Amino acid sequence: MPGRTVTPWLLVTPALLFLTLVFLYPVVKLLLNSFSVGDTFGLGNYTSFFGDRFNLEVLWRTLRVALVVTLVSAVVCYPAAYGIQSVPPRYRGLVTALIIVPLMTSPVARTYAWLVLLGQTGIVNTALLRSGLVQEPVRILYTEWAVYIGMAQLFIPLMLLTLISAMENLPRDVVPAARSLGATSLQSFTRVILPLTREGLVVGGTLVFTGCITAYVTPALLGGARVQLLATLLYQKAGVTVDYAAASVISVVMLALTLTVAGVLRGRGGRT
Repeated sequence: MPGRTVTPWLLVTPALLFLTLVFLYPVVKLLLNSFSVGDTFGLGNYTSFFGDRFNLEVLWRTLRVALVVTLVSAVVCYPAAYGIQSVPPRYRGLVTALIIVPLMTSPVARTYAWLVLLGQTGIVNTALLRSGLVQEPVRILYTEWAVYIGMAQLFIPLMLLTLISAMENLPRDVVPAARSLGATSLQSFTRVILPLTREGLVVGGTLVFTGCITAYVTPALLGGARVQLLATLLYQKAGVTVDYAAASVISVVMLALTLTVAGVLRGRGGRT
């Protein structure tokens, strides 16, 4: 009928149905499977997972990699984002496009490139040997360092883009005003730039940390069987040993980690 208002719930119902079918139902099913022990429900699967020292080492390694990569991304991207704001506007679009280009490339191709660079006869080892710093090739592949490098290269653009967006909303006169009042460069950053761009840091940190927690291709190719993370362990349990109970527990642990970190970062970012 003309003039009749549409109930808001009717507008959101298709989206709610879609989210329920493709997201909520699988997550609930996953949770139920993780607590299923035979024909009963209990914490046996979680007890087995957390009682295994190898699983705890994988869990700690995953957290360590995610934290280090997130921290390195923030340290590298803050000065880069601030510097990009000083680029003339006519070139800023080109710089942003160069940052986006790696995101348009498959993570598989980007990771395979590191296999060429970090291999025994790769560019890195060749440069080290010719410089005389080492007498024999250094083993970089299939170590935790290789995973750090690959993860950082994979997710730094996400942090950089969010910080660039936050820097665009930073008033141009606040930093010169702080410096005119006697603030040092470090004080200007910690007391002016960081509080005003905290939202971008929270979003970027969430994207990088959760991406590191859930990434599979990069740790699988660069870390191999020696450096397993939760994602590679999940694949091993589900695709190799066909232990779906353990795979469900790992999935729930990964989901809990991402939600916890996202909640903590959002809470920290909301403080004044």
